[in-house]
Amino acid sequence: MKKDKAIKGRVDWLVTLVPFITIIGLALLLFLLPEQSNRVIGKVRFFVGDTMGVYYLIIGLGVLLVSLFLSLSKYGNIVLGEPNEKPKYSFFTWGSMMFTCGLAADILFYSFAEWVMYAANPHLAEMGGSIVEWAGVFPLFHWSFIPWAFYLVLAVAFGFMLHVRKRNRQRYSEACRPVIGKHADGLLGRVIDLFALFALLAGTATTFSVATPLMASILVDLFHISLSRTAVTIIILLITCGVYTYAVLHGFKGISFLAKLCIYLFFGLLLIVLLIGGQGRFIIENGFQSFGKMIQNFLGLSTYADPGRTNNFPQDWTIYYWAYWMVWCIAAPFFIGNISRGRTIKQTILGGYIFGVGATIVSFVVLGNYSLGLQTSGAADFIAEYEANGDLYGLILSIIHTMPGEKFILVLTLLCMIAFYATSFDSIAYTAACYSYKRLGEEEHPHKLIQFLWCILLIVLPIGLVFSESSMSNIQSVSIISAFPIGIIMIIMIWSFMKDAKKCLIERKGSMSSEKKP
Repeated sequence: MKKDKAIKGRVDWLVTLVPFITIIGLALLLFLLPEQSNRVIGKVRFFVGDTMGVYYLIIGLGVLLVSLFLSLSKYGNIVLGEPNEKPKYSFFTWGSMMFTCGLAADILFYSFAEWVMYAANPHLAEMGGSIVEWAGVFPLFHWSFIPWAFYLVLAVAFGFMLHVRKRNRQRYSEACRPVIGKHADGLLGRVIDLFALFALLAGTATTFSVATPLMASILVDLFHISLSRTAVTIIILLITCGVYTYAVLHGFKGISFLAKLCIYLFFGLLLIVLLIGGQGRFIIENGFQSFGKMIQNFLGLSTYADPGRTNNFPQDWTIYYWAYWMVWCIAAPFFIGNISRGRTIKQTILGGYIFGVGATIVSFVVLGNYSLGLQTSGAADFIAEYEANGDLYGLILSIIHTMPGEKFILVLTLLCMIAFYATSFDSIAYTAACYSYKRLGEEEHPHKLIQFLWCILLIVLPIGLVFSESSMSNIQSVSIISAFPIGIIMIIMIWSFMKDAKKCLIERKGSMSSEKKP
């Protein structure tokens, strides 16, 4: 491993600081003029999410089909590295880092009770059948194959760029070079990279705003803390920042250790709920049924756009989730591509589906069907509780309080979420630090000072947003808006990858033919 070179002259401060300054300015505007800002952002979000909503649906289904094509075609045999190179990490270590580098904390958070939010939507009644039949289907659909396809297709594109073509600019613009050519070094390249980092900061702010209040609620519930939820949330953010900063400064060794720890905690929690929660049979049977129903109706679910706006279900949920995962495609696929050296494209995509989608589905099946089983048996009425106050955090606490050993489950859930957040954000900080460099060799790593800078930058905005609920809501809208240009960039990137991969196969075929000649 080469030693880090001096920072001076190598860091692109424009690309590093402009997105951060812009989003901080936006946050201040939202805080100072919440009503006016809300109206403007609401109109923009309506345009990109409602008027142009089918755009997200087409990209989602299209990327999934591309992932299957890459896995089953001649491109699937391309090794992300030297032709005979072996994987750098074992399947479990690789899968652990891959799963935890993205939305793992959100997956755990929503697994407990997402079905409740769907239960009252008129779309379920329109589809026929009972709540039990459909409420468990949509969480599996919204968190499985299409979202992970976003990650995995871009991961192999980045992995190909880094490990096969050995390019030393770890940026979105560089991944688009086969199509945009020399413009990757000019204004167009800068615009692409600025959009990417702006979306990254907006996405991280959204993610921190989603589940940290639950972590604060758990702490208050466990220790009867007299501080406000806001104060406790900030303390949690600072602790999480400390953990992921420590991990990222210790390189991939620290990240891989933390990732494996996360997986052990995560599956330990699921196993406890499955075995001693009292809903084991319902969890297995309804989970199996929901998965089958999702597969059976997958094409219809993927293309449903509600043109008559009878329920706004795709606008409120499917389009939102596709956009949310697209925003997270700035960092997570870069990291997955980085750790996938030595794996073929087929192994990366199919392995990602096995570990990433598999772990996600298991989480929603076990935790979601536990509470759904209590609802079905009449032992609890979580739907009525949620409709009465709309407090999802309080609802999740109510669900956990029905479990045997509830205090232990609360502690384990809290530890899982802190570990998941830390692992997600150490990979993001590492990727963002790579973005800051004008050039970065294959075996080089960003300087620790630049990594530390990004660790701090990623936490400043969420802490500021905690003070204003309206601002957090608006930042979620900003994430959706940010995904619109990212979708266009993703299309260019996939096009570039296919073009470059085809060229690579031709070059290798020609090289093999030359070697066979006497």
